[in-house]
Amino acid sequence: MELNRQALHDAACAVRENAHAPFSGFLVGAAIQTADGRIVTGCNVEISSYSHTCCAERVAVFKAVSDGPTEVIACCVVTDTDPPATPCGACRQVLHDFGPDMVVLLADTQRIHRELPLKQLLPEGFTAQQVLDHIHRRYSSTGSK
Repeated sequence: MELNRQALHDAACAVRENAHAPFSGFLVGAAIQTADGRIVTGCNVEISSYSHTCCAERVAVFKAVSDGPTEVIACCVVTDTDPPATPCGACRQVLHDFGPDMVVLLADTQRIHRELPLKQLLPEGFTAQQVLDHIHRRYSSTGSK
């Protein structure tokens, strides 16, 4: 599947306008491209109980997952900062779960400034296999628990 950088940037810019950021005023738009070519968007949503706020990248991934199995090949994040902001740690882990080999595009509303592999942002991401291996070791060595 060919990466559609321009469509990702355009979609992330457009959805950024829908961000709900009444406290910080920090508007973020994200667009992911799935392995089957879909482009799915998300914007950040701030909640008065701030710890329940959800970042644009996670909103986009969760929307894609709700439509079926999802493998993400790229994520474009648009902010109005200089330089453009990178995904937070939680978003890096969510992105890793759905596309550890994806490309991350960091952009402002005018253009894409950087393109880098997610593995550069999260070099040793936690994997589902680590959980499964732990469970397997725990229950196979004791017979139960």
